[in-house]
Amino acid sequence: MKKITLFVVSFILAYSNIFGQFKYLNNVSKVADHPRILLLKGEEQAILKNIAKDAHWKNLHRLIIDESNKIIPLPTLERIQIGRRLLDKSRECIRRVFFLSYAFRITKERKYLERAEQELVKVSQFKDWNPSHFLDVAEMTMGVSIGYDWLFDDLSDASKKIIKEAIITKGIEPSFDEKFNGWLKASHNWNQVCNAGISYGALAVYENDENLAKKVIDRAIESIKLPMEDYKPEGAYPEGYSYWGYGTSFNVMFLSAIQQVFSTDFGLSETAGFLKTAGYLQNMVGNSGKNFNYSDDRIGTGLNPAMFWFANRTRNNSLLFTEKQYLQKQENSMVKDRLLPATMIWGKDINLEKIVEPKQLIWVGQGKNPVALIRTSWSKADAIYVGLKGGSPSVNHGHMDIGSFVMDANGERWSMDLGMQEYESLESKGVKLWGMTQDSERWQIYRYNNLAHSTLAFDNEFQKVEGYAPISSFTENSNFLSATSDITAVYKDKVASANRGVAIIDQKYVVIRDEIKTVEKETTVRWAMMTAADVKIFENGVAELHQNGKKLQLKVSEPNNIALKTWSTQPTHDYDAPNTGTTLVGFEVKIPANTSTSLNVLLIPEGANVNNKQKILPLKDWKK
Repeated sequence: MKKITLFVVSFILAYSNIFGQFKYLNNVSKVADHPRILLLKGEEQAILKNIAKDAHWKNLHRLIIDESNKIIPLPTLERIQIGRRLLDKSRECIRRVFFLSYAFRITKERKYLERAEQELVKVSQFKDWNPSHFLDVAEMTMGVSIGYDWLFDDLSDASKKIIKEAIITKGIEPSFDEKFNGWLKASHNWNQVCNAGISYGALAVYENDENLAKKVIDRAIESIKLPMEDYKPEGAYPEGYSYWGYGTSFNVMFLSAIQQVFSTDFGLSETAGFLKTAGYLQNMVGNSGKNFNYSDDRIGTGLNPAMFWFANRTRNNSLLFTEKQYLQKQENSMVKDRLLPATMIWGKDINLEKIVEPKQLIWVGQGKNPVALIRTSWSKADAIYVGLKGGSPSVNHGHMDIGSFVMDANGERWSMDLGMQEYESLESKGVKLWGMTQDSERWQIYRYNNLAHSTLAFDNEFQKVEGYAPISSFTENSNFLSATSDITAVYKDKVASANRGVAIIDQKYVVIRDEIKTVEKETTVRWAMMTAADVKIFENGVAELHQNGKKLQLKVSEPNNIALKTWSTQPTHDYDAPNTGTTLVGFEVKIPANTSTSLNVLLIPEGANVNNKQKILPLKDWKK
């Protein structure tokens, strides 16, 4: 197998050399000596200078050093797969090697070098890096390559030989095997992660086989354009907050590395929407401190190193308003981020004292999974936040969550999303998780269909996978911040039209308005909101939600005399995750054939004074 792979690589290189195959690197003749990836020799001084003058940077540096000290006594990694993945070992390799290599370069203490060398040699001697799940290979290659490059002058010759051979044979060569490299044509996070990881390998061993290295990097520059196109037009990332932290971070690792080596990123960062995507990530976090975790996303936020690259690249320090708050908290959980040392590199020229609060209160992005993200303030404790999602269930990692919304008020999340279920918990039970057709088993998973989201269902049926909902309009008036979405396509054959709008009125309360027109058949619409609050139902369409000593009123103003109810969120399949502490609250309405109906629901935070006589305008008038 190895001989065949080597033959294929040699043939590709020989053939392409004859015809001058390099689209981007033909004029590259020499690269810098080691270290050449991300941080050149001598650039440590800029980091040290930043540490000396700013307590935030000093504290983050100390956090990395302290964690490096904790890594030293740990046993080296073993090649133990979990299901079909070796990914947790690959990620831990990056974390350990990146932290230890940073610690050595900044402090020059050999204990960090020696421990990193042990890890590098051990993983390099694994039988393989699991190419059947190529993310595992990509991340392992990146981790090993950072260590090889950053520690090159101080590693023993014997270790360098073992590590170099592993990068080439276990990292780069499998990337040319068509059984493993389908990611080259993908437009999602696999493309970004795999191209970044294998390119790091090529940069690390560049002088050993310049043609091979150029082939890898040239291929990556062209291939990575595919997922970067998905940031158009405003930067909304189709796979959501958590996968932004994965795909975009590795995309930035790639851009930063090639910019450092070749003094250009070959125009990639100028791709429409890409430099705007930091605004997406920043606005995806509500005033409760929780992210809008739609699709296969987890609840959880924290410092994101890539945001410092974007802030530096765009010269927009307001992008770091939330990141500075994370730095101030100095939570120990930050050391779980395997890319954390990159923050010290991308932030070395940033003065954190000059970071200002963002002015924008609404952020709207179209694309494959459009979102509207609205808030009344970035800093007030009683601020309101609403996120509305359009898009399609067919997007990579998608759920049937079109029209779903989250809502924060008084520091609490009232309307929520359950988010993802761990993949291995489903795959290990034989669930065919990755089918994306209408009849796929994926949609039987409780958390994945629209019956478990804060959106609509007609006759308790699933949304249509092929449907797509744009953000139709939005308003920026501070007393009427709103967005609407035409969600008709995901309810094809059930309704003639369905449009949803969310608005924050007078910075006091939220309105969710749905306008529905039926086809020549009656239907029952279910309006539901997922919540972690305790729910108390009253008459006349009123419910009171209680959470952490705070209250919110849910009030149905149209239709009149609605009977609210709750539904259990405990699924019936043995493979489903429990949803302890959550409830669905809402109502059902039967709508006759060929009828137009409006549903108005008010979410009123505790302490808000609402004018009950205020008329809720039709959605067509929300554009004004």
